[in-house]
Amino acid sequence: MSKSNAPAIRELSPEEASALLERHHVGRNAYSFHDRVDIQPIHYTIDGNWLYGRTSPGSKFATLAHNPWCAFEVDEVRDVFDWDSVVVKGHIELLDPETASQDAYDLGLHLMRELVADTFSPGDPVPQRSILFRMHASETTGRSARPAP
Repeated sequence: MSKSNAPAIRELSPEEASALLERHHVGRNAYSFHDRVDIQPIHYTIDGNWLYGRTSPGSKFATLAHNPWCAFEVDEVRDVFDWDSVVVKGHIELLDPETASQDAYDLGLHLMRELVADTFSPGDPVPQRSILFRMHASETTGRSARPAP
């Protein structure tokens, strides 16, 4: 590829990164424990500097309970050199109604019900995702690629 037809790759502004996160509701949560890294798709919603989502009991939950630092990614891919991507880094807080802040739990539940109305109700489409969490967006970065003119 010659320089004349090289794609234009640039950093997204904070406003562009926020707009991309707000447009979508499915992303990937990446986390590590010891020497193992894993990544899982989740549905999410965002409120200010917090991403809210749900997970199920199991290895991911156990890992996050020991090491709450993780990364989260959302992409818009139109073609090989036509995409936008945002990565959020931060820590996860489990929102247990009995041990977490009641206000944080109530807000998280409200936001998730705006996304999936039957969250934590008898009609819940994913009842196995019984753990509500929020992730603080401590660092948000984004990149964009566009094809050469």
